[in-house]
Amino acid sequence: MPNHYRIVRDDGISDSIAGRSFTSYNDAYDVLERYYGDLCCSDDREHYRIIEETI
Repeated sequence: MPNHYRIVRDDGISDSIAGRSFTSYNDAYDVLERYYGDLCCSDDREHYRIIEETI
């Protein structure tokens, strides 16, 4: 079965990043890397993680 990777917010809210699905972990990671790279040491940022889903 193919795996997909989905970005989720730790607080469970959906936004423009959370809920997006990718066919590779690296593609999902790149999105988060760009998001966190645009922020500088801010505690106000949202916290995301990548989960693996089998479909």
